[in-house]
Amino acid sequence: MTLDDLKNIDFNNIASWPLPIKIGGIAIVGTLIIAAGFWFIIRDELDDLAQRQDQEVKLKERYRSKAALAVNLAAYKTQMEEMRQTFGSLLRQLPDTTEVPDLLIDITQAGLGQGLEFVLFKPEKERPKEFYAELPISIKVTGSYHELANFVSDVAALPRIVTFGDITIASDKKSGKLLMSAKAKTYRYLDELEIAELAKAGKKKKKSRRKKRKKK
Repeated sequence: MTLDDLKNIDFNNIASWPLPIKIGGIAIVGTLIIAAGFWFIIRDELDDLAQRQDQEVKLKERYRSKAALAVNLAAYKTQMEEMRQTFGSLLRQLPDTTEVPDLLIDITQAGLGQGLEFVLFKPEKERPKEFYAELPISIKVTGSYHELANFVSDVAALPRIVTFGDITIASDKKSGKLLMSAKAKTYRYLDELEIAELAKAGKKKKKSRRKKRKKK
């Protein structure tokens, strides 16, 4: 096939084309068809396949995690029961409303029993939490080092939970003894009605905050 043959090609009469040009034309058209099919059909299918494969990997991971949980379900139930029992025993260490005055008396008696002199014993306002209330008590006592240490130890040994914080010890110039200032905290569990009221108050606060944000 010569250059003249290419120049004399009649595009309106494909049947008259030389065989090599027919074969080349068919190859070009086939390539274009394949490329168009890939671009408009196969490409989307490949993207969908990749998404499906990613989803398959995630589902397998989820299955493995759930299978592991199922295998250890009995152990988890045992742990949950132990946690419930532990939580129940800790909750019983929190006084209710009627027991708080007796607990405060126990704390003062622990100090007096060690020979301490109370300069300040001031229960402060309750601080409600999720299911309990925190009862801070400002305490100032004077005594010797051993008396102060024994007092803290005796309070820690009480059947109810009492913690000490913000402890400072200085020399009391008037008595010549040590002056200990501390913030004692005991805790009271809330009954169901108090917990419900606390939850309502929390919802009201959230609503008021949202309104303020919208106004801004």
